[in-house]
Amino acid sequence: MKTGRPNTTSIPLHNSSLFNATPNSIPGALRGCLGSLDGACIEKLLLHCASALESNDVTLAQQVMWVLNNVASSVGDPNQRLTSYCLRALVSRVSSFCPTTMSFNSSSTIHRRLMGVTELAGYVDLIPWHRFGFCATNSAIFKAIKGCPRVHILDFSITHCMQWPTLIDALAKRPEGPPSLRITVPSCRPLVPPLVNVSTKEVGLRLGNFAKFRDVPFEFNIIDVDTSCKDSSSFHFESVFSHLTPPTLNLRNEEVLVVNCQNWLRYLSDESIRSAHQDASLRDTFLDIIKGLNPCIIIVVDEDSDLSDSSLTSRITTCFNYLWIPFDALETFLPKDSCQRLEYESDIGQNIENIISYEGFQRIERLESGAKMCQRMKNAGFSSIPFSEETVREVKFLLDEHASGWGMKREDDMLVLTWKGHNSVFATAWVPNGLED
Repeated sequence: MKTGRPNTTSIPLHNSSLFNATPNSIPGALRGCLGSLDGACIEKLLLHCASALESNDVTLAQQVMWVLNNVASSVGDPNQRLTSYCLRALVSRVSSFCPTTMSFNSSSTIHRRLMGVTELAGYVDLIPWHRFGFCATNSAIFKAIKGCPRVHILDFSITHCMQWPTLIDALAKRPEGPPSLRITVPSCRPLVPPLVNVSTKEVGLRLGNFAKFRDVPFEFNIIDVDTSCKDSSSFHFESVFSHLTPPTLNLRNEEVLVVNCQNWLRYLSDESIRSAHQDASLRDTFLDIIKGLNPCIIIVVDEDSDLSDSSLTSRITTCFNYLWIPFDALETFLPKDSCQRLEYESDIGQNIENIISYEGFQRIERLESGAKMCQRMKNAGFSSIPFSEETVREVKFLLDEHASGWGMKREDDMLVLTWKGHNSVFATAWVPNGLED
């Protein structure tokens, strides 16, 4: 188990009718974990359960889940809370594949709550999970567009343009004066947290009002693609591809293009699909299209973990050893019963449910590590841009606003956000080969 992670806490057993099992029916190796919340023991239980499910041994899986149910708590310490969401995901998986073999008292589906814009700002500020990427890449973008009179940002992100007010404010103070700024976003996004109760058009109007207040010429465009997206599984990013052309995007003379991908590429399938010309994944196809637009900089930010494996046991191991980070970070400053904390953790739980419960096209959480993503970018014909010392200083200043466990390091082509020394989020900047300084 990794250094710095909460490791051992004893908790009382509680009776539950959630699963049809009793202590005496549990194998001896599993009974040894009853009443203990040792991280290594929980990980072994999760792997036992995943292995049982992969071999269709539902009885053993049910027994292991009974043990997990006796150590999980949604209002306990970080390990208990993480285990609670892993257990929900396992219950959801078994119920989907074998609906008659499991009985449980409540739905395992995570509630999706819509928040207002002000709430979204608080959500983003809670821990530097998103702000790290905003800060690092806004600084890189600001440097890349120095002296440019017209800038067009093609924005693919899940945070409803929360990144851009800070950049607009910086551009307003630019010594040579602000550029004319245009931001283009797709009309449809994966239905993943955070979710807001305002439309993309309303987001654009709010940005426009802020830009006007800061005297920055501004235009907001929406790529009107598939507006019938009802849930995560119906989101098909490839429907955007046909709109990513210079005429459709209305690319203009003297206008430099910035492509921003924040927590987004993971929702493009990484599996190769045979086309008329070659075998390529949607991620590689997207990057090829973006390269053809000749951007002055492309930003890629995401969580630094590899959750693309087809093996359930591999995904559970990675999930458990990675997503403890936000649970542990929230523990440092929010009470156990804090509504804000419970809602944030519920959003993480939604990701866990997708990682563990689903397969095929329904499993949209397909993270790959920063190292793998960097290699993918290089294979696609991009060269990395190192982050400047000024950017590093800005990020460090940002992290000073948060708990002391947060840190930052350089790692090959990446700037990496860490929690107690463990990688959590990576930020990278790229240009098409041949455009390096």
